[in-house]
Amino acid sequence: MVKIVSAEFVTSAAAGGSLDGIPADGLAQIAMTGRSNVGKSTLLNALCRRQVARTSAAPGKTRLANVYRVTVEGMRPGRWSVYLVDLPGYGYARGGQEAAGELAAVAEAYFSSAARGSAGRGSAGRASAGQGFSPADHPSPDARLKPRAAGALLLVDARHPGLDADRQAAEWLSALGVDYRVVATKIDKLSRSERARNLKTLETTLGMPPLAVSAARGEGMDELWKTIASLARTARA
Repeated sequence: MVKIVSAEFVTSAAAGGSLDGIPADGLAQIAMTGRSNVGKSTLLNALCRRQVARTSAAPGKTRLANVYRVTVEGMRPGRWSVYLVDLPGYGYARGGQEAAGELAAVAEAYFSSAARGSAGRGSAGRASAGQGFSPADHPSPDARLKPRAAGALLLVDARHPGLDADRQAAEWLSALGVDYRVVATKIDKLSRSERARNLKTLETTLGMPPLAVSAARGEGMDELWKTIASLARTARA
């Protein structure tokens, strides 16, 4: 069982250079990425057990990389802290293709080398509102030099398995060398048979068994914190 000691908003940053303002104090960072309206901000609030991130029913609400510092007890010895980074969603942007490209650029700049800035920005510039990230435009090797994040959580909607945009995002993270885990949100919206079928489809499509969670019911939160602790611990090993 995890005890949340504190959770606070730290900063927001937009694409440009190396996302000036993102903490670089050595504390592990876990990025949260996924399609627009998949529930990243809602899940972050559920993890923190308090309202730290703004949420909206309208997709494309998160426009920046929003950073939160969370201090917890449990899942590892003693009290420990981690940054959770809420990245803009892909797959939709009010303002069309140009706006979608800007949102993708935030995510790409975040995952790219802090020293080199936004590597492989061509792929971000060609992201469309309907397609999200394009793994066809692989990042340059420079992007692998200094990964900013200790790991990432790729959030996918459990109700809609097998989407090309989610598969592309998984390939994109793999191409960047990011250690990520798949998290299936909104699992409470499915019946038992639908849950089993959709989770199997997600595993087949994305190459790993997803962690099923429900922010509304709190299902899977301890298991998700265990995953976050493992990613953070591995990064410091």
